[in-house]
Amino acid sequence: MKANKSQIERALDAPPADIRLFFLYGPDESGSAALAKRLERAMGDGAQRIDLDGATLKSDPARLADEAASMSMFGDKQWIRVTPVGDEALSAIEALLQAEHAGNPVVAIAGALKGSSKLVKLALDHKAAMACISYVPEGRDADQIAIGIARELGLRLPQDLARRISDLTGGDRALMAGEIEKLALFLDAAPEHPVEATAEALNALSAESLEEDIGPLVNAVLGGDLRTMHSELAGLRVIGTNMGSILRPLQNRAILLANIRAEFDASGRLDAAIETAGKAIFWKDKATVTRQVKLWDANGIARVIQRLGAAERASRSSRNAGDVMVTHELLTIARQAARERAG
Repeated sequence: MKANKSQIERALDAPPADIRLFFLYGPDESGSAALAKRLERAMGDGAQRIDLDGATLKSDPARLADEAASMSMFGDKQWIRVTPVGDEALSAIEALLQAEHAGNPVVAIAGALKGSSKLVKLALDHKAAMACISYVPEGRDADQIAIGIARELGLRLPQDLARRISDLTGGDRALMAGEIEKLALFLDAAPEHPVEATAEALNALSAESLEEDIGPLVNAVLGGDLRTMHSELAGLRVIGTNMGSILRPLQNRAILLANIRAEFDASGRLDAAIETAGKAIFWKDKATVTRQVKLWDANGIARVIQRLGAAERASRSSRNAGDVMVTHELLTIARQAARERAG
């Protein structure tokens, strides 16, 4: 059945016995993950979590229903988290919903599946499932999410700083949480002794300064300069930069290149296409951006955006493995740019 945000929150906070599956999907994967955390809190610290993914369920469609009906050897509560998941798990989800018994709740986290997805339709139509779509928050919604995250950490976040953080992170909950956590640590905030956030503190830690620092890396990756890319990555590792945090500026530049390329392909005039970007290009970066547009055709830059998105998702799931994934994707992109430049 279809559920709105308040309905799914209430159900996850106190899982109804007649709901076997909480299906969380949509473009805001961080929002879906945050909803799944509510079920984790509801189950309690002593509950056992069983982790599965779509590939596992595709190869063993009976596994999910079996786990949902199983009992812990020690009598502890159990719940199941499935991520990532897509239509490849349809048979497993059908088996879960049709099974005679299923005492352990299941939360499945999917990405931006199409409305035509058989899995989405099943979750929306079945009475033993609750499905909720999460959209990337914008404007005041994103600001309120930032304020809520800060409140849980003992940080009083003024509206103007909340807006600044949401703008810097594009409304991504995971990135907002990372920025706010750094700010709370910097100010020594905690729930038991709340602290007021200040613009001065945010300036000291701002993602804006990071974007300036990694400008050479952005240009090296998208310009195919492998030597500079490796040098910049080494420098970032030395200062302990989270590799996931460098992806947003890269994605912003890739999207900018895609937009300019589309305009260039339509008009045949590169200078005019560059001018349409306006203030999105800093004056001293115009020559660099122009060279990058020449290197990447529409299909190529679209693949770059997809790769950076996959790397960002990997960076959230596991710090060490995510860093390796980010580095691999950057190297793949830079090598392709180098081949285009050589050709």
